[in-house]
Amino acid sequence: MLDPSFETGAPNWIDLGTPDIDAATAFYHGLFGWELVPGGPEIGGYGTYQLRGRTVAGVMTVPEGKGKPAWSVYFQTPDADATARTVRQAGGTAAFPPMDVLDYGRMGGFTDSTGAYFGVWQPGTNTGLGVIMEPGALIWSELYTPDVPAAAGFFTTVFGWQTGEMKYPGGSYTMLRPADGDSDESAFGGLVPLDRATGEAAAGPHWLPYFCVDDTDTAAADAERLGGRVTMAATDVQEVGRIAFLADPAGAAFAVIKPVMPQA
Repeated sequence: MLDPSFETGAPNWIDLGTPDIDAATAFYHGLFGWELVPGGPEIGGYGTYQLRGRTVAGVMTVPEGKGKPAWSVYFQTPDADATARTVRQAGGTAAFPPMDVLDYGRMGGFTDSTGAYFGVWQPGTNTGLGVIMEPGALIWSELYTPDVPAAAGFFTTVFGWQTGEMKYPGGSYTMLRPADGDSDESAFGGLVPLDRATGEAAAGPHWLPYFCVDDTDTAAADAERLGGRVTMAATDVQEVGRIAFLADPAGAAFAVIKPVMPQA
């Protein structure tokens, strides 16, 4: 699972691009209890969401017509410029080249060889998310891709990820582990064939963040009450947990899960 030490290649940041930060804040505050810390002009108004005083995500305004509302997942790198070169060598492209964000760190945005956007974060004074693996915080990330082997090969080249197969009746699920991950317990995400995910296929290749919740059904009902949508109803996944796919009022997609607690 996610580890706060954020090994190279592990998710260490997420952010929301939305046309209306105030509306998004009302939704996520009602759903998860997040509080907005607005950003100043020196960082273009880029703000952060906090949960119990710890940073859980970033948020920025994306004006209408400049891009669709969406969550983005960033991965840890010790050298964003070196990662950018490896992305190109592996068949990806740069959405924007690495750049410094004051002394907070260095970030870049890319598209993998199958068309999915992702980011990298090279920590400076901002070492990454301040809370993970708790209710209201990031717990898992999935890539919906038209070509699982190609995506696995791309990210293995870029970050050294390892993959493992989790079998279930009628199929299997490709789990992702950092380069030094030696067991499925170190997995932080998964790869899903785009054509196997009816509710996600229309969005094209993309990363989907999962947030931990105490009650999946309550979270889904709250999302609807707050103006969002349920795109996949709450469903039990054996030995994993109860999940639901949601969208906020602007249409940004995410998932929630009440994980199965490991047995003592």
